[in-house]
Amino acid sequence: MSINRRGFFKVLGVTGAALTLGRELKAAPAGNGEIEFRGILYDSARCKGCHGCEYDCADANGLPPPDPAKNLPPVRKTSETKRTVVNEYNTSKGKVFIKIQCMHCDEPACAAACLTQAMHKTKAGPVIWRGDKCMGCRYCMVSCPFDIPKFEFHSPNPKIQKCDMCYNRLKTGEMPACAANCPNDALFYGTRRQLVAEARKRIVENPKLYVDYLYGEHEAGGTCWMYLSPVPFKELGMKTNLYKGSYPALTKGFLYAVPSVFVLFPAMLAGIYQATKNDNKPEEE
Repeated sequence: MSINRRGFFKVLGVTGAALTLGRELKAAPAGNGEIEFRGILYDSARCKGCHGCEYDCADANGLPPPDPAKNLPPVRKTSETKRTVVNEYNTSKGKVFIKIQCMHCDEPACAAACLTQAMHKTKAGPVIWRGDKCMGCRYCMVSCPFDIPKFEFHSPNPKIQKCDMCYNRLKTGEMPACAANCPNDALFYGTRRQLVAEARKRIVENPKLYVDYLYGEHEAGGTCWMYLSPVPFKELGMKTNLYKGSYPALTKGFLYAVPSVFVLFPAMLAGIYQATKNDNKPEEE
């Protein structure tokens, strides 16, 4: 895209004015608007480790079918070919399984860090990646506190792979593939309010079965995937030292404190380059 001197300085001036006015940056809604975020409650006490959700996810998203038997030791991570994995842990209460995928944060750090809004928090709840907007900076990977987004380094047309909660299925009124097909009812789909209520109900009714804690209710400011467990979450490899508030909110004060020159300098250099690189060509060009 080319830009002349007049256009460059116009853009620079508008940007500077916006910074001077200090327009507030707002994160995605936290689920208290007219449309409630939807999500999934995962109950590790009910999960039998069948890995069916991995196969359902791969089938729904056109990914290679998984083969958990070839991924030992059992602790695995999501990858560019696996949007979700189920790991097995030997805990204080014996063998317990845990499912890992994008947490779909209420105020996602990946979306806040994305310069082009390729990472987007939808009103329905899922955090999706929009390939037509992505410039490949991979800031989403760096910013995610759960280390979820994965980049297709070996692809000639790389994508960012992560769970999108089967967003295309949700738009047609269907449930996410994993929740729709779980044979042990380990995955409960509903609004975030319903998930919290269901989790507390199970804890009250079976206090000896569950740890009295709902993982994801407050982690990273709250997530749309939440977890129940029969053992402390630390025994399942879950991050238990995460900030309980919104990660994007942590940067707000810093952004206001940074002098405008540091924000404008990269744009200024790019503009100077675009405005001067064709100076040796005829003026009419």
